[in-house]
Amino acid sequence: MIVDAIRAEGFRLSKSRTTWFWSVFFAPILSLIFGIIGVVFLKANEAQIAAQTDLPPEVIAMMASTPINLATELVAAAGKLDSILLLPFVLIGAATLYAADYRWETWRLISARNSRTNLLLGKLAIAALLTLIAVFVMLLSGVAETFIRAATFERPLTFNVTGEAIGGFFALGGLSFLRVMQFTMLALLTAVVTRSLLAALFVPLVVAVAQFFSPQLFLTMGMQPDAWLPVLANPSGAIEALKAIASGAGSTLPEGLALKAWLSMALWTLLPIAGALFWFKRQDLSKE
Repeated sequence: MIVDAIRAEGFRLSKSRTTWFWSVFFAPILSLIFGIIGVVFLKANEAQIAAQTDLPPEVIAMMASTPINLATELVAAAGKLDSILLLPFVLIGAATLYAADYRWETWRLISARNSRTNLLLGKLAIAALLTLIAVFVMLLSGVAETFIRAATFERPLTFNVTGEAIGGFFALGGLSFLRVMQFTMLALLTAVVTRSLLAALFVPLVVAVAQFFSPQLFLTMGMQPDAWLPVLANPSGAIEALKAIASGAGSTLPEGLALKAWLSMALWTLLPIAGALFWFKRQDLSKE
């Protein structure tokens, strides 16, 4: 049963302290440290920085003396949960989940006790849970940085929440979660096809780098970033477009971009899952 597969994968993950540290806690800790360093640096050089006339808006907002609305900060943090800092570390945990049974040659021992579809979906469900916990801890790190910033610059904290802010928080947080999960789907497909943990770690990273530079490549071919092919080839850009729409900036975006962005995310999320299931159900595990 699928419940048994999920329970078994969850039990195994609960015993892996290394996976928990690197996938869930390391990136938020690192982000908080960087945030504290930035706040301390700005505070120490406040007079010199304030005298400059060409400060970025982010620096001006950070050094302002106005109260900090925690609700607004939460919405902003929710839109950054899929940061480039978090993605590779969540990938470590996801790739370990997907490729561990190949590495330890245990597929043949457990596949007789459940269907292959359930076994793979059980891993996928626990990877989703791991991702959810990781983005939540990342959110807590952002909240902690906000409190430290408020204390350092002696700015009062408020919590003026509106219905729009609540909707924005869940929309942006959900899109960030979707992006992290989509990023790990190539690890699932790669782990099944190659039976290699290293491949499951590096292939998604290589593909992500190629996708990052793909808009420039398509521009040399005469295709604008909002054309069908550039959007479908770049899920990172697609999720940013969806975040802009969720933030209320949809009217400034090209018409039809939302449909292209959703289709891009669906393809890069569902096709690897379908491919992994197809390949795994026909895979020979007798010699594993």
